[in-house]
Amino acid sequence: MGPHSHTILHVCGREQIRGLRDEIFRKNGYDVESTVSVDEGLKLAIAKKYSLVVIDVEGDGRIPAAEKLCTEIKHHRPDQDVVFICNYRVSIHSECPNEVVRAEFNPQAMLDGVKAVLDGGSADSSN
Repeated sequence: MGPHSHTILHVCGREQIRGLRDEIFRKNGYDVESTVSVDEGLKLAIAKKYSLVVIDVEGDGRIPAAEKLCTEIKHHRPDQDVVFICNYRVSIHSECPNEVVRAEFNPQAMLDGVKAVLDGGSADSSN
């Protein structure tokens, strides 16, 4: 039952949100490693392949930092799936993330988007 056996790397510079998301992922059967540091996120992603890398893009300057992190991860691990998570529209012109999960801090929307990507689909519920 559930997604399980999937390991998520969660990179989120907002400590409270990171903790909440990590707890939601864990309660739903995912193994989670997380960090508030983009540099640490890159080191973790290079050291090991995850089922999915989830990068938070909320806040000033975080979209360019997330795009840079995503690009660097994919340089080292081209087959690594990466998603950006946000509650507002992120540029669809970015070539890097596999998906953008728009969750409006709706835990179920976040989980549905992550599950869709892990199952090989799209995080967009209209697909």
